[in-house]
Amino acid sequence: MRRRSTRPVLTALATAVLVVATGTPAGATSTPAQITTAKNNGVAYLRTLQAADGSYAGGGLSLEWAFTAFAGAGTHPVDVYPSGDTSKNARTIYRNQLSAATWPGGSPVVTDYERGLLNAYAAGIDPARVSPARNLVADVVGYWQTASVGYYGPPANFNGTVFAVLALAGARTQAGATRVPQRLLDLSVTTIRNNQHNDGGWNFSQAEGNPTALAAPSDIDMTGAAMAALCVAGVPHTDTDVVQAKNFLKSKLANTTGGFNAMFGANTNSNGWAVSGLNACGIPSQGADFTTAAARTPIDFLRAQQLSGGGFKYLPSDTSPSGYASVDAVRALSGGGFTTAPPTPVTAGAPRWVAASGFTSGTPTKLTVVVDNGTTVRPCAVTVTPTGTTTTLGAVLTAAQSAASPSGCVTGVTPASGTITAINGLANSGTSTWKVSRDGGGLTAASHAATVTVGDVVYLRYGT
Repeated sequence: MRRRSTRPVLTALATAVLVVATGTPAGATSTPAQITTAKNNGVAYLRTLQAADGSYAGGGLSLEWAFTAFAGAGTHPVDVYPSGDTSKNARTIYRNQLSAATWPGGSPVVTDYERGLLNAYAAGIDPARVSPARNLVADVVGYWQTASVGYYGPPANFNGTVFAVLALAGARTQAGATRVPQRLLDLSVTTIRNNQHNDGGWNFSQAEGNPTALAAPSDIDMTGAAMAALCVAGVPHTDTDVVQAKNFLKSKLANTTGGFNAMFGANTNSNGWAVSGLNACGIPSQGADFTTAAARTPIDFLRAQQLSGGGFKYLPSDTSPSGYASVDAVRALSGGGFTTAPPTPVTAGAPRWVAASGFTSGTPTKLTVVVDNGTTVRPCAVTVTPTGTTTTLGAVLTAAQSAASPSGCVTGVTPASGTITAINGLANSGTSTWKVSRDGGGLTAASHAATVTVGDVVYLRYGT
């Protein structure tokens, strides 16, 4: 997930503070009206990038990131369609692409699924219920690293862990609940903290435990993403590590332009990622910390990169717009982080959300299972083949013992029916018992007969 062809762009968190809605802080040079105009013109440009078949995802699925920009800017992707043909709206086409058995192609990596999850959510597609057979939440959880707790995907690719947290914490249920338990998120929060460089920022590769890597200069883009991940996972903006990240970004601000001095020079993408990180943490990108002596802000820099057609150029020296840069800029100007729930559609009859309503009997699918014994937390993606539109907790736990990634999250369950009294050898004792919840809901006694349906996050917790 890097800049230009190797680094797709992302957007808005539901917890972000909208720049356009909070007024202009003292010293800011871009007014709310100017920001709104730039945002709206950017949305108009992004509409022109839609293919004739209604798609944005193609050639590596690069421009699908437009969904997060649209949602952050107040446009539902279902309202984006070519030539007045609502049947070719961007959401429907994207959902069909994600549902295909061939997606995301050969040799997928965790960031493929994170990208899909973040953008599906912004498009109003429940990412755990894209189709009866496609659960993007489980797809991401399947990359959990048992031997390197807190990481998703190869630890060397720290980028994958940051975007796992952005996806799993930021893409909530349709009702607005966090899908995965806080205990699981906290493990990756610790991992992100452990990878923070000495200068207060982060880079795309792992630095934990490596003094040389920790002493290396940080990257503007990844600092924005990592601080956003911390905040969307519940870390407050007053936290020491978030403050250090803010100070790192502040130290890289160019006095005369408001651009951040990134490793490739000041550019729209880096500014967009940094501003999205600030937005996610509720830190004003036009406040005193980010208004230079020359009265320039990161928002000023972004606005200066917009061309007459509404698109944004990547470098100040460029003369033509970039789709990637335009997505990053619109997302940041909209006040968002790295994904956001979509607004209410304006297309008649179009629902805000679409989701599979049940399993397809005989069709394999994945479910997310998280087992928390009070000391350790073990997540996994479990492949089940249901025999009806719903299944049972007992059937899921049986499948978890032989068809889970990573393996070992469930090794044994007793008894074989009725109320579950022991999991993985840990038995109920006194007031400490095994309980279960689905999608962040309330905990109840764990029973083999408990109903589980498509896309559920099954959380098993031992305790009082």
